[in-house]
Amino acid sequence: MMDVVLHIYDVTNTGSEKTNSTITNINKFFKDGIGFGGIFHSAVQVYGDDEWSFGYCEQGSGVFCCPSTKNPMYTYREKIVLGQTNLSISKVNQTLRELSKEWPGVSYDLLSRNCNHFCDELCDRLGVPKLPGWVNRFANAGDAAVEIAGNTAYRFKQAKTEIVTASKVAYRFLQGIATNSNSQASTDNPSPNKASPRFQMSWLKNVIPAGDKPSTSSVVEGPNQEVIKQQRHQNRDDDDDASPLRQNGHHGS
Repeated sequence: MMDVVLHIYDVTNTGSEKTNSTITNINKFFKDGIGFGGIFHSAVQVYGDDEWSFGYCEQGSGVFCCPSTKNPMYTYREKIVLGQTNLSISKVNQTLRELSKEWPGVSYDLLSRNCNHFCDELCDRLGVPKLPGWVNRFANAGDAAVEIAGNTAYRFKQAKTEIVTASKVAYRFLQGIATNSNSQASTDNPSPNKASPRFQMSWLKNVIPAGDKPSTSSVVEGPNQEVIKQQRHQNRDDDDDASPLRQNGHHGS
């Protein structure tokens, strides 16, 4: 059994004293003040005096080691004992060789594949708990924001495609209903002017928005003419049976 120790640094290798000071103050406020997190570099020590971490390089592996707590690029902050590994020193060396091949320097990404992600992977293979959430919280939050933005754009595009497809299907469905209705009407009644007027009137009421100019086609006018004839016939009957008062009023006008 061997202790696995996590070493944590403030990231102060920007080349600007002002920026380095700003990062230090951010870490003091967000980590020391409210316990949220900050901008940190991490490395893992197991068997020996060296710590192992990961960084960017143009060629070869990004996995490297240096004396524990002595990385010259950063400002040392603290250490955390994560647990003990059951792996032998030879198994640990084999694990590090495997990780060296799997983590080339050019694969480094600040948000999704940084030193803290590497230490998480190493700890997982050593059989100890991963890093505390606050160590890499800023990178995880940034990575989540990028993923959400990408998913949102994809979902908008997908929704637009689905709406267009649904519109086409609905149009074809309605077109099929109209075609089938006209074919049925022609079979039942050869006369086109007398084909299912009630159905066609109901159909047109649903299709034509309120306030639009009525159609002048015979399909629409046919029922209206019939109604006018009925009203005229009823008016003649009413005139024959009208009361004297109504007759007097009509003739006096």
